[in-house]
Amino acid sequence: MGVRPTDRRLAPADEVVMGVEEEFHLVDLETRSAVPRVPELLDELQALDGDAFAAELKPSIIETNSQPTADLADLRTDLVRLRGMLAHIADSRGLGVVGAGSVPLIDGSAEGITPSPRYERMRDEYQMLAFEQQICGTQVHVDVPDRDAAIAAMQHSAPWLPVLLALSASSPFWKNQDTGYASCRTLAWHRWPTAGPPAPLRDAAEYDALIADLVASGTMSDPGMVYFDMRPSAHQDTVELRICDASPSVDGVVLIAGLARALVRHGVRAHLEGRPAPQHRPELLRAASWRAARSGLEGDLVDVRGRELVPPSRAVRLLLEHLDDDLAEAGDRDVVHELAVEALARGSSAARQRQRANLSGSIEAVVDMLVAETRGAPDSPVDAPVSETVAPVLLADYAPAAYDEAVAEDGTVRPAYSWLVATLERIGPSGLLVHEKSRDAEQRARGMLFPQAEDEERLFPLDLVPRLITPGEWETLTAGLVQRARTCEALLQDLHGERACLHDGVLPEAALRWLPQAHEAAMNLHPGAVRALVQGLDLVCDGEGEWKLLEDNLRIPSGIGYALADRRVVRSVLPELQAPHGVLDADDGPAMLREALMASAPPAAGSDPILAVVTEGPTDSAHFEHRMLAEEMGVPLLMPSELRAAAGMITIAESGRPVDVLYRRIDEEVLFDALDAEGVRLGDPIREAVRTGRLALANAPGNGLVDDKGVYPFISALTEYYFGEKATLAAVPTWSCADPDQRAYVLDHLDQLVLKPVDGFGGEGIVIGPHAGAEELEHAAAAVREHPAGFVAQETIRISTHPTFTGAALEPRVVDLRAFVVLSPTPTVLPTPLTRVAPADSLVVNSSRGGGSKDTWILR
Repeated sequence: MGVRPTDRRLAPADEVVMGVEEEFHLVDLETRSAVPRVPELLDELQALDGDAFAAELKPSIIETNSQPTADLADLRTDLVRLRGMLAHIADSRGLGVVGAGSVPLIDGSAEGITPSPRYERMRDEYQMLAFEQQICGTQVHVDVPDRDAAIAAMQHSAPWLPVLLALSASSPFWKNQDTGYASCRTLAWHRWPTAGPPAPLRDAAEYDALIADLVASGTMSDPGMVYFDMRPSAHQDTVELRICDASPSVDGVVLIAGLARALVRHGVRAHLEGRPAPQHRPELLRAASWRAARSGLEGDLVDVRGRELVPPSRAVRLLLEHLDDDLAEAGDRDVVHELAVEALARGSSAARQRQRANLSGSIEAVVDMLVAETRGAPDSPVDAPVSETVAPVLLADYAPAAYDEAVAEDGTVRPAYSWLVATLERIGPSGLLVHEKSRDAEQRARGMLFPQAEDEERLFPLDLVPRLITPGEWETLTAGLVQRARTCEALLQDLHGERACLHDGVLPEAALRWLPQAHEAAMNLHPGAVRALVQGLDLVCDGEGEWKLLEDNLRIPSGIGYALADRRVVRSVLPELQAPHGVLDADDGPAMLREALMASAPPAAGSDPILAVVTEGPTDSAHFEHRMLAEEMGVPLLMPSELRAAAGMITIAESGRPVDVLYRRIDEEVLFDALDAEGVRLGDPIREAVRTGRLALANAPGNGLVDDKGVYPFISALTEYYFGEKATLAAVPTWSCADPDQRAYVLDHLDQLVLKPVDGFGGEGIVIGPHAGAEELEHAAAAVREHPAGFVAQETIRISTHPTFTGAALEPRVVDLRAFVVLSPTPTVLPTPLTRVAPADSLVVNSSRGGGSKDTWILR
C-alpha cells in the first residue's frame, strides 16, 4: 500500500495511504435484472488493467480495486476511471453497472456462484448463506504502522462504524420487495458466523489466536472468511473497513474513504500514545449496526458512547467533531464536511430509491436511476403515472362525511396521496399492526408520555399515517401565519403602550377581559423586548379545502417537541414511507427555536447569552416535551427551585451562572409564586430582572390578554389597521357575545354554532350546538346572559378529515393543525407543525380530551 514507518512514529496524516475496493452488480438493460455475465467481461477488463478487476462469489458481481493513494482527489480520479472502463465494456453488451448494496431485480440464473474451488467449498459448507450473497459493499484499506496498531484502530473505531453504514445505506429492495431496511445487505452479510462488529481484542496475537480457533472449529473454511466490520490484513500492514454498502455515487465513496482514514489515524494515534481502547458491549455495537441498517439517514441512530438514540444529523456531527483534528491534519476537513452536509441534505440512497419507486410506480425505474448514478450521468426526470390508486383493503368502507384531504368525493385517492396509500396498502393491516407495536416500544424507550390522572403512563397518541401538506399549501400558509403572528405581536405592544387600537375604535374595550396596569410585569418589559416570541396558531381545513385560522396561542404554546418526536418515531418504524420528492426536515426545528430565543436576549447579555428552559417538573403532562426541547437545544432544563435570585439577576443555583433568556414552559402565575433554591419567592426578582434588561422571558407575561378568544374576531381588521394589508388567511366567522347585537344572534342560533369560553383551553367548556341536547343548550344560554363578555361563538364548519388507521382499515377522522411561528431574528414558521386528530365521532382534537396526533409532512 505504501511506505510504512518502522519506528512506530505516527506518520503525517497526509501521507497515510488508502485504497478502495468497490463491488458492482451487472444488470441487463432490458429486464433490469442482475445477470451472471461477469465471466464474459473479465478477460477484456483485465487486459485493460490486470490488477483492477476481479470476480466475486456471485457471477453477477464484479470488484474493482483502486490504486493506493494518500490524496482524496487522486482517489476520486481513479474511481471515476475504473467505473468508466467497466461501464464502457458493459454498455457494449447491453449491460448496466449498479453500485448499490443490493439490486432490486435478480435473474434466476444469477443465483449460482462463480466457478472456483474456494467458492464451491463455501457453497457446499454454507448453503443458503452463499446463495443469498447477491450483495455489494465498499471496502476501504488504510495503512497502519503494524498489526497491533490495526487491532487498536479497530477498537477505537467500533462505536463510529454504524454511522458510516448509515451514510452508505443503499439496499432497501430485495427480489422486487421493499425489505423495510435501508441496508438489507447488512442483514444478509451479518448472517455469516464471522461477521459483525470487531471482537474486543488487545493485540494482533489475540486476533491470530481467535482466527486459528475459528478455523479449527470449522466455523470458517479459511482465514479470508473473517467478515468483521473492520479487520486487519493478513498480508500487509493495513486495516480494512468492510461495513458499508456499495455506493451509486463516487462522492459517497470518497466521503467514506475520508472518514475511514481519519478513524484509523485517530485509533493509531491513541495506540501509539498508550491510551486504552474504549470498552463497548458487543451487543450494543451490533444493535447500533442494526439500527443504522434499519434507518439509514432517515431515522435515528444509536450514539454508542452516549447510549442513546440521536438524529442522523447529530450522529454525523458528533463523528466529524470526533475526527476534526485528524481530518484537518490530512487536509480533508473541508471536502469531508462538504460531502457529509450534502449527504445529509440529499438523504440515503435507500430513501432516494424508495422515492423513485413511489414516484414512478415501477421498480425498473429504480434500477435505471441506479445505473445513471453509478455512471455519473444526470438523472432523468420521471413523471408519476396517471392512474387511480386502489386500496381495496384499507379503504374498503372509507366514507368521509366532509372534505377529506386524501380521498376525493368520488372515492378516488387524491394525487398527492396516491403513493402513500399504495404503500400502506402493500404493508396491509397486519403489517401496520406490527408497526404499531414497534411504535409503542419506541415511544416507551423515548419516554414519550402524555400522562393523565387516570393513566400516568399514557403514551402520547400517535397515528402512523402521516398528513401531507403540498409545497403550494405551505407557501400560502407560511405567508398567512407570519402575517398573523406579526399582528398579534403588534397588538400586544399597542395594548401595553399607546392603546391606539382602542382609541381609534378598531378593537372595543369590551373584548378585553382586563387592561394592563402600570405595576404589572407585562407593563415593565425592557424596551425592544418581543412579547410573543413563540406563537402556536391553530388552523383547520374546511369543507371546501380552504385553510382557516381557528385560535391564537401566545402564552406557552405546546407541541413543537411532540411534532419532532412524532417524526422520529414514524421514520424509525416505517422507513418504507418516502415521499417522492422528500419532505422538510423537522430536525431543524429546535435549532431554529434556539436561534430565536438567543436573538431575544437583552443587550446586557453580550455575545454569548445563557439560555435555560423552566418547567414545573415531571408532574406537568407535557414534561416530555420540555425535556426533549432542552436536550435538543443543548440548554439546561430547570424547575423554579433550581434557580436563584441574586444581585438583580436570575442565576442557575448549581453553577451560579446568570440566565439571560428563560424559555418559560410554566404558567406565569405559577412561576412568580414559586420559591427559588433559597426559599425566595421568584415573582419580584424576575420582574425586576426583566425591567432592568437583565433577563428576557419567552414568552412574556400578560400575553393572555390577546390570545383570549374575545379578541379573535378583530384580528383580521387589526392586520389591516397595523400594516395596511388584507389578512391572507381567512378566519372562522366569530361573534362576540360582549356585543349586544352579536349576542342576540348567538342566542337565537345557539343550536347551530360552537360556543367557547374566551379564557378556555384544552377543549374545556366548549358547547358544539349541533351536537348538544336541549338541556345543555339551556345551560349555555344562561351562562351567556349572565356573563356575556366571557364567551364567543363560531360558525360550525365542516372540518376536513384524514385517513387514520384503526386496527383493520383506514377511517376518516377530523384533524386540525398547530403551526409554530418565531418572531426573532426574523419571523419564521418552524418546520414542526403538529397535526392533532379527534376521536371517532368527535370534533375535539385536544390530547387531554382523547385526541391523538399525526406526523405532518411538508412536501418538497
